Amino acid sequence: MDTHLQATDQAASGVLANAVTYDRWFKAADTDSDGRVTGADAVEFFQRSGLSKDVLARVWDMANTSRAGYLDRAAFHKAMDLISIAQQGCSVNKQAYLAALVRGIAPPHLAGLMGSDEAGGADGSESSGPPSPVKDPGCQHDKQGDDAKGSRTRGRRGAAARQRVPASIVTSVVDGLKAIYFTKVRPLEEAFKFSSFFSSLLQPSDFDAKPSVLLMGQYSTGKTTFVVVHHGLEERRTPGNTLAVQPDKPYQGLSGFGTGFLTRFEGSQCPARLLEDVTIIDTPGVLSGEKQRIDRHYSFINVCEWFAARCDMILLLFDPFKLDISDEMRQVIAALRGHDDKIRVVLNKADQVDQQQLMRVYGALMWSLGKVFRTPEVCRVYIGSFNADKPVDASRNPECVGLFEKEHADLLEDLHEIPARSCDRKVNEFVKRVRALRIHMMLIGHIRKHMPAVFGKDGAKRKVLEQLPEIFYEVQREHHLPAGDFPDLGRFRSILATFDFTLFPKMTPDKLATIDAVLAEYIPNLVKAFDNPYN
Repeated sequence: MDTHLQATDQAASGVLANAVTYDRWFKAADTDSDGRVTGADAVEFFQRSGLSKDVLARVWDMANTSRAGYLDRAAFHKAMDLISIAQQGCSVNKQAYLAALVRGIAPPHLAGLMGSDEAGGADGSESSGPPSPVKDPGCQHDKQGDDAKGSRTRGRRGAAARQRVPASIVTSVVDGLKAIYFTKVRPLEEAFKFSSFFSSLLQPSDFDAKPSVLLMGQYSTGKTTFVVVHHGLEERRTPGNTLAVQPDKPYQGLSGFGTGFLTRFEGSQCPARLLEDVTIIDTPGVLSGEKQRIDRHYSFINVCEWFAARCDMILLLFDPFKLDISDEMRQVIAALRGHDDKIRVVLNKADQVDQQQLMRVYGALMWSLGKVFRTPEVCRVYIGSFNADKPVDASRNPECVGLFEKEHADLLEDLHEIPARSCDRKVNEFVKRVRALRIHMMLIGHIRKHMPAVFGKDGAKRKVLEQLPEIFYEVQREHHLPAGDFPDLGRFRSILATFDFTLFPKMTPDKLATIDAVLAEYIPNLVKAFDNPYN
């Protein structure tokens, strides 16, 4: 026991010593002192290791788990560990990294910098001699070694091929999306009243928000409040009106749903480790009665749609005793159209029925969902008992205990991967929004083109509303657009009827060229600029 404790203490002291060294190197690599080591900084700093570009490319890919285009302090520490592993002749992969963490990892040898066992300044002191790799017999050696030739032949992309905003304000993919939105996209959204038809205008906090998980299910516990569970140093509850006016929180757009909603909205913070990376949004149970739905005093469907557009994963919760899908639940699922890749179905309390009943329950659930989703693709369904307070009850269904445990592990793995996919999701949602804006502009421009200048405006408006299906088809045929990208006809018509069509701007070639450039040039160039710098 004493030997084990001594080994643990030595490992902990080694990690702490490495962190001190890595922090000093992080300051040296972060040339502009913004707390981010970008691709260019990494290329210049990592070359001190003497490793090939192919190996360093794998180091960057494994360290840049958030795909944000830069390395923060923690990611830089991981990159240093991976470089040390590669210098010892190990393969740069997850298995080798985890195994090395158990054994302990010495700081890498970097030319011109002194390690943790030598005195050095904050900017890194000079050391004599090139890096001298030390082979570790406990790792799986890389067959290519440090002299491996990279298979990538494209080289670094030239800056002249990119149309970028100034580098002083863009040090990550999210910064770039924010700059593109506020300089190119938002002026068009405001001019064409896009927020009234699609979603509220985005705020800076929407881009910087943590990834989130939306929980939805049938009415059961009587809870009538939307609760945002987020990280905080102490347990505290925050009223919805307060959350909606905080500029650092991504909930300012909820003010448009009125006081009736904000009184049923609150935040709850606690110092849980999981909440440092993910925010959980718990919704009220979906009602089955018309009277209770009317008494809500706000549009539950629209609020769910607002959250669905901004979250990273949507969990639809069912249990074997509540498989019925109410009318409001159907409307909620219909509002999730376009977010099919985020939806996961959780069949909870599966240990409370036997194997034969579970088979029938699963079939009934898939039949009900198939009629609502109206897509040939099948949603991922997790089956099990997801109650952390008590273990799986094996008395009714002992044959499926192993299945429940595997499903539980798969769901947790899916949740843990959310932060790593967050940046990709933000790019994906941004592209979807810009595509929706492009179609919206074409529809509004087509309608505006057929409005008279002075007389007969009311008659022309009624005619447009009646012939809206034909207008959709004409725009689709003229611009060769897929029909599935168009908005819901009924909802579009009801919102359009409230506007004076003559106040809409005319569609000009320069407006269309701007939105096309965002999709064809700005976003692709941004993603390329913050891709692996060794590609």
